[in-house]
Amino acid sequence: MTPPLTSADPVTIPFLDRDHSILAFNERVLDWARREDVPLLERLRFLCIVSSNLDEFFEVRMAPHLTAMQGGERKGPCTVQSFEALSAAAHRLLEQQDALFNDELMPAFARQGIGLVSHGQRTPAQKRWVDEYFDREVRPLLVPVGLDPAHPFPQVANKSLNFIVRLGGRDAFGRDNEIAIVRVPRVLPRLIRMPAPIAGGKSLFVLLSSVIRAHLQDLFPGREVSQFSQFRVTRHSDLEVDEDDVRNLRTALRLGLQRRHYGQAVRLEVSFACSEFLSGFLLQQFNLPPSALYRVQGPVNLVRLQQLIDLVDAPQLLFPPYRPSYPVGLQPAQPIFDQLRQGDVVIHQPFESFDGVLAFLREAVKDPDVLAIKQTIYRTGADSALMDVLREAVRQGKEVMAVVELKARFDEEANINWAEQLEAIGAQVVYGVVGLKTHAKMLLVTRREGRGLARYAHLSTGNYNVRTARLYTDVSYLTADPQLTADVESMFVHLASQTRLPRLNRVLMAPFHLHRRLIEKIDVLGQAAARGLPARIVLKMNALTDEQLMQALVRAGRRGARIDLIVRGACMLPPRVPGLTENIRVRSVIGRFLEHSRVFYFCAGHEEELYLSSADWMNRNMLRRVEMAWPVTDPALRQRIIDECLVAYLHDDADAWELMDNGSYVRVRDMPGAKHRSAQEALMARYGARAATSAENAAWT
Repeated sequence: MTPPLTSADPVTIPFLDRDHSILAFNERVLDWARREDVPLLERLRFLCIVSSNLDEFFEVRMAPHLTAMQGGERKGPCTVQSFEALSAAAHRLLEQQDALFNDELMPAFARQGIGLVSHGQRTPAQKRWVDEYFDREVRPLLVPVGLDPAHPFPQVANKSLNFIVRLGGRDAFGRDNEIAIVRVPRVLPRLIRMPAPIAGGKSLFVLLSSVIRAHLQDLFPGREVSQFSQFRVTRHSDLEVDEDDVRNLRTALRLGLQRRHYGQAVRLEVSFACSEFLSGFLLQQFNLPPSALYRVQGPVNLVRLQQLIDLVDAPQLLFPPYRPSYPVGLQPAQPIFDQLRQGDVVIHQPFESFDGVLAFLREAVKDPDVLAIKQTIYRTGADSALMDVLREAVRQGKEVMAVVELKARFDEEANINWAEQLEAIGAQVVYGVVGLKTHAKMLLVTRREGRGLARYAHLSTGNYNVRTARLYTDVSYLTADPQLTADVESMFVHLASQTRLPRLNRVLMAPFHLHRRLIEKIDVLGQAAARGLPARIVLKMNALTDEQLMQALVRAGRRGARIDLIVRGACMLPPRVPGLTENIRVRSVIGRFLEHSRVFYFCAGHEEELYLSSADWMNRNMLRRVEMAWPVTDPALRQRIIDECLVAYLHDDADAWELMDNGSYVRVRDMPGAKHRSAQEALMARYGARAATSAENAAWT
């Protein structure tokens, strides 16, 4: 019999490594590039996504391990051993990526009449065209730098394309300096289409790196190019700003953005055939160990090949276009405010269109009775229809307050620009709370109705980004509930004035009580299971790495609660460990759309609760960010979310992976009895059919 446990009892369990779990996630994404049932250009897209994810992994996660290795650190989370283990795993993933690109995708493209033509494969006519292109478009922008005491190794920007050249003979002054660097400007396109007359009826392209490689000798007249290689260095790019020590966060971040391109080097990529002399020289210049060297069989920046998807006119090599339905909970011909007074509305994106959210905001802008609009801005993108509507609200005389998170990683510049544009036309812009990222997604409209004021809110598990709303699965929630909208108002006031947060009615808010209340709910479920009641926890999120929350799940599972975790990315909790996590199952679903919704379900006996949230179960989300979770109390909406966001994914045996206790993942589709049912495909079929047949849908288009 399992001994009674209290919430204070620590559970000794070897959690999985977070960084290795992140790399394992990218292996699952890479599997989509392997799948022959996936259209060819989409396979390339998934390959480029993996390459981009790896770039970010090195930019954000690798520096502490590298520093520990260079310092000979043997204890702690970052050590010599952790660096070497991560480097080995990253090398294996890169090798798989290169093999897939060279041995499967490129031959498959060739069979479709699509190709990247190397110098040795070019016909005389193609070589003449490349010569002319180089002389006209490329050569005027290249400035080779021969290295000597007066010309030290140049600054090389993060992830930029460069060439290193070893030269024979002497320079114009009789010196034998043998190393030169050629930096390639970012303004030059990395992929160039050959004209139809010399392409032989095919879609043929040349890589910019191949064009330059064929003309390196032309850049050094009178010298012999004996060795060369393209190279790319990845640098630590996580901005670090001491918010307590700056007067203007926006100005400090702008300066930080300029320095980001030249942070600590963490990875060096070179051509596979790069000589030991040149690679050793570069490693020394960037102060990197040999295990930080990655020899690439192909372009050193595979991400840039995503341009091929846009340049090739071959719709048969893409996923069939998906047209989302207008939100089923909204009637296009009726005012949204009137509809929300009748009840809350759920929008399941991208199966239902984000246009419902835009329609809500546009109605607020046009309505003369709307007095104020407040919104958080995290990742809206550089070109945002939603931000255009918000600016129109200012011009219409509404009181507009935007809580802009300037520290949204890799979106800092876009958010700074939006903040400046909104301020310039009179919006009130605040940057949240010092030391915390504002990650909660909320929009509040205040409207005069009769002698009083009414509030309407939009809450979401995802960002206010029109583009990603077509690519990510998220849940939007529109409500006029007085208690819920009062909580949202209190949160906005708190973020702007930094006064004490009042007691909230329904919202659980980080960093104040979300973490604690989730642990309490898990422990209550565990206690119910110990009393013999059926206890069920089903959680869907992007990452699970917070140790206290994982400890709580282990406790509840040991007491008898059945726990299912749907974790897309990093998960540090090993399931099915005898005596510890036997009642916990973990699965990851990787589909055509990026899984992004956060849904938390708790059930003891006949009492059930369901929360939607902006937060993953990570320490940073719980303690260093402004996050929110809110309950879905309407029984019909709650059941719909359970069916679409939880049950469908628990039964997915086409795109799902099961996590094993050793940290490895197994494809469910390969298991005996798999029927290859895809949750995403089922939802696309359900809502796509409605989009195609609904007269309501025709009305709003």
